[in-house]
Amino acid sequence: MKSYQFSAYGAPLELAEAPTPEPAGTEVLVRIRACGVCHSDVHLREGYFEMGGDRKLDVRAVRDLPFTLGHEIVGEVAAAGPETEDVDLGDRRVVFPWIGCGGCDFCDSDREHLCNRPRALGTHLDGGFADHVIVPHPRYLFDFGDVPPELACTYACSGLTAYSALRKAERWLEDQLVIIGAGGVGFAGIQLAKALFDAEIIVVEVDDAKLEAARRAGVAHVVDARDEDASRQLKRLTKGGCPAVVDFAGSSASAALGFRTAAKSGGLVVVGLLGGSLSVPLPLLVLKDQTVEGSDLGSIAEMGELMALVRAGRVDPIPYATRPMAEAESSLRDLEAGNVVGRIILTA
Repeated sequence: MKSYQFSAYGAPLELAEAPTPEPAGTEVLVRIRACGVCHSDVHLREGYFEMGGDRKLDVRAVRDLPFTLGHEIVGEVAAAGPETEDVDLGDRRVVFPWIGCGGCDFCDSDREHLCNRPRALGTHLDGGFADHVIVPHPRYLFDFGDVPPELACTYACSGLTAYSALRKAERWLEDQLVIIGAGGVGFAGIQLAKALFDAEIIVVEVDDAKLEAARRAGVAHVVDARDEDASRQLKRLTKGGCPAVVDFAGSSASAALGFRTAAKSGGLVVVGLLGGSLSVPLPLLVLKDQTVEGSDLGSIAEMGELMALVRAGRVDPIPYATRPMAEAESSLRDLEAGNVVGRIILTA
């Protein structure tokens, strides 16, 4: 089996070869056809997330090195353990990677993506920057219908994360939705919001190419967050504030703008992990009756709902470009530099 791994935090990915694993019990061996490159891969390779104020969240202790990144995985069933059911060799499936311990309150309540002892593929256990991966049970495999495999893999993270965040924001939604950030997850949010809601979508970005891509996707308005009057533009477009705001960037600046944009008795959902901190004036939080909420990934039930929408043809594709798996390292560097619109998909 070939994989692209880092052997020290901050080190480049390098080709490694090892025997192809054999599935046991309920395990399924998936021959990987495509794997998306997510911005969280950049953070995981560095070993930390920015917390603001020169503080870092250290995440180096949760995986063994060398390590194989990649959690947006699609492929075909190559082998199955003796206890597997409802799976056939050759089945094309997208993998739900957010696997928990299977024995805690989160896992028992269909929220294993929040498990405190996770076995998530590509973040805790070796993932999809490889030609094979072991999936512990067929229930983590989802049919993606007639969608191209290179697009289908994106639904395992960018699609699922956006879907779950939008469902949280839905309780405040009226006739408008503000989306901050049109990267891979944010663009999935745009396309899913079009499928889910009858609402005017306003997109805020700092990158010209992403602003143009949002325009082409048919959103009602775009706002360049670099404009000195960006906050006033949003207030004008939303008649004083938007009840539902989703921040797919997750930086100090984007979250602060989202908080200012959210209407009275509305809410801000923060999804992105660019890093930083949010200083919230407590009297305003109370007097505006406002909610600030985080949203991490999505549940396996939400994955099922999302894939049903995808198979029904209701979700427009996000922009993506394919590259050979051997370009995993350069793809991480391009993503870190902000040179990517939509998703880079590595193909095996």
